[in-house]
Amino acid sequence: MTAVAVVCAVTVLAAPGTAFASPTPSATPTASPTPVTNKDLEAVREKLDALYHDAAVATDAYNAAEEKAQKQSAEIVELAKKIVKGQDRLDELKDRAGAAARSQYRTGGLPDEAQLMLSDNPQAFLDGAGRVLEGQRATKGLIAELTRTQQDLQQYTADASTQWQQLEKNRQAKAAAKKKVTTQIAAAEKLESQLEQQEKKRLAALEQQAALKAQTAWLDSGVLKDISGKASAEGKAAVAYATAQLGKPYEWGAEGPKSYDCSGLTSQAWASAGDPIPRTSQEQWKQLPHVDVKDMRPGDLIIYFDDASHVAMYIGDGAIIHAPRPGRTVTIAGAGSMPILGVVRPDA
Repeated sequence: MTAVAVVCAVTVLAAPGTAFASPTPSATPTASPTPVTNKDLEAVREKLDALYHDAAVATDAYNAAEEKAQKQSAEIVELAKKIVKGQDRLDELKDRAGAAARSQYRTGGLPDEAQLMLSDNPQAFLDGAGRVLEGQRATKGLIAELTRTQQDLQQYTADASTQWQQLEKNRQAKAAAKKKVTTQIAAAEKLESQLEQQEKKRLAALEQQAALKAQTAWLDSGVLKDISGKASAEGKAAVAYATAQLGKPYEWGAEGPKSYDCSGLTSQAWASAGDPIPRTSQEQWKQLPHVDVKDMRPGDLIIYFDDASHVAMYIGDGAIIHAPRPGRTVTIAGAGSMPILGVVRPDA
């Protein structure tokens, strides 16, 4: 591929929606292919990074919507159970109220007090008076429970309606995020497909050089000499799980066992260690306790980029295990090979 073609591909992807006229035949001889320079490939690398970053952000949004949808579905099921149980209880209470009404009808509609006043047996009157009080309390209790049950049913129904609305919102959010993920990944794959095999190798070398440069700068800062924390038992279990996944492919939205995205790997690793954590990298950053980089230990999670769109597991000696991006596999990399936002500890 010529350098001009590579640069044009990057430019087109940077401005989606651009229309082009159909090419017209030309008798002009085709120019000799121009070698693709490192500068051209660097532009491609930067564009790929941007596309995959946007895909990672959208993947986090998809995972968050999926997690919320699962939670809401479970809550709707529980509310449905409560509604059924409440309706059964309401039917039972109505039957009891109906029985009381029928009993009063059979006694001619006279209240129990009047029935007792007409009795010739004083002891029966006294015994009956106690039963009247008990009956009054029972009747009041029955009415109160009937009222509470009706109110509970109304609340359960309202809650279920709210959850259904939220569930539909999250389904729409999932669909929008899925569309963005697939669009960004397709654009990245299209850009890479336009490179010749040798150019792909050179591009991979440039990616490695960029990661090595960032890692070297991070190590040269002296940060590693201050990192000496030992893994907890749970941290060791999480690292062992992540290590066992090395070589498995990245797949957005996946959380094992055959493939993972970045937060799918870290969340499953900690779940296997008996300490469940949030599903997405952004929620891991928001909800888990933060620790200083100098205090991190194996098993801790390093959150990357200002928008917390990537996460990896620290395994010690300045290294991480992570699921990088589409087209890559779970791998070991330098902890400083990407911009670090901060560190969180699931078992703080």
